[in-house]
Amino acid sequence: MPTADLSLRDEYAAAVERLAGRTLDALRGVEGAVAPAAPDTGPAPRPVLAAARVLGPDVLAPQVLGVAGADEQAVLLLTEAHRAFPLAGFPAPTEPGSPVPARSADDDRAAGAVLVAAWRDWATTVLLARAPGPAADLPFPEPAGDTAHDRGEPHPGHAPRPEPHAWQAWSVRMAQLSALALPGLDGPVHDAAREHGLALARGAVRSLLRCDYRVAARLTRWLAWLAADGRPLPLEVEPMLDRIRAVGDGSARTALELAVAEHLLSGAAS
Repeated sequence: MPTADLSLRDEYAAAVERLAGRTLDALRGVEGAVAPAAPDTGPAPRPVLAAARVLGPDVLAPQVLGVAGADEQAVLLLTEAHRAFPLAGFPAPTEPGSPVPARSADDDRAAGAVLVAAWRDWATTVLLARAPGPAADLPFPEPAGDTAHDRGEPHPGHAPRPEPHAWQAWSVRMAQLSALALPGLDGPVHDAAREHGLALARGAVRSLLRCDYRVAARLTRWLAWLAADGRPLPLEVEPMLDRIRAVGDGSARTALELAVAEHLLSGAAS
């Protein structure tokens, strides 16, 4: 890979970490948390906008969880990011009886990535529509209709009855959708989490044993969301959080996942 590409990738990754750190500070109630983009200085730099697209709904997590008041800068940043980078649209449902084209593993991975992006964009626009600020004119991606859902066609986070041999892949997909584990969001992804808590727990433990701490944190966050939703859990969440915190990768993104999970648990206990 050319050196310029590596440098650009590092710059974007650093921007994601900085924004995750700022959001984490706001979630922890740190006084004087740095704004995601300086006000009145023109458009935000492109790496900052890309970081906002990567974090998506989590940029608004402090407000959604009731830790912080309205954050106009966060709303403005997400709105600008969605205008700079096109929203991912949901694919049209397949007509009943139409042939299913053969697809390679690469095709399946690409389609899965598109669906994950579409659901994350859906969650972000739902939260932005409820926030004060100039976000009302953003396009609103709509998920596939109930007909496609009832036919069991694949869409992110939904597996009507995951087979025992498939829960690993399913839990990885749910980890990619952990930003949807926030109060006020509900849909097919959340229904799948409610139905398959055991698969989420298996995925979390498996990821922890494999030292994949970010995936473990994301799946544990889903388990905390289930607790906040009043669902019985197949394992205790607090020891999972303690272990990931002790041996995790030290990144702001993983710490943000853990902090959101902690707030969900505290809400469930109150």
